[in-house]
Amino acid sequence: AGAIKIENVDFSYPGSSKLVLQDLSLEIQAGETVALVGENGCGKTTLAKLLANLYAPCRGRITLDGHDINKIAPESLRQQISFVFQNYNRYEATAADNIAYGDWENCLDNRERIEEIARAAGIHDMLMAMPNGYDTLLGRKFGALDLSGGQWQKLAVARAFARRASLLILDEPTASLDARAEYDLFLRARELARGRTTILISHRFSTV
Repeated sequence: AGAIKIENVDFSYPGSSKLVLQDLSLEIQAGETVALVGENGCGKTTLAKLLANLYAPCRGRITLDGHDINKIAPESLRQQISFVFQNYNRYEATAADNIAYGDWENCLDNRERIEEIARAAGIHDMLMAMPNGYDTLLGRKFGALDLSGGQWQKLAVARAFARRASLLILDEPTASLDARAEYDLFLRARELARGRTTILISHRFSTV
């Protein structure tokens, strides 16, 4: 599962007549890994939002495993797609909850599963070094600890892998990381994404 077909898609944002995407057609096989590379503003993130059904095409259609995504029940579609966007969320919650939110139903009160995800994503030691480990409350408003941009981004990536989705979209997932941390994350991501259809969006060839 996870086959994507984009057919003759046009898209412009509400209130604008400028087409961000025009007559775009693309087919991605189930389990395939594809990188979309281009300059800022060329429509990479827009395409990711269309695939996640956050917006609908002005023309054309997008299918997932042969089904028009506009006709798939939202709850069902959410279970099949997991993503990390450039503007990832920073939840004012514990470190454990920040991971669990990726698959709340299966991770709620399942510390073993949360730690398994953290280890696979390479952030277990980072979390254990916090004042209260996985139970450290994060954020500036209510938390005991605020993280660097890179640390928040690593949490966001782990959260995306928590859900056993067939389609994984990574939109600039290492923008806040240095070269060494980026390399380490992608080594782990390759294993975590095995068997899933994976779309990697970036403007850096080093990432690809």
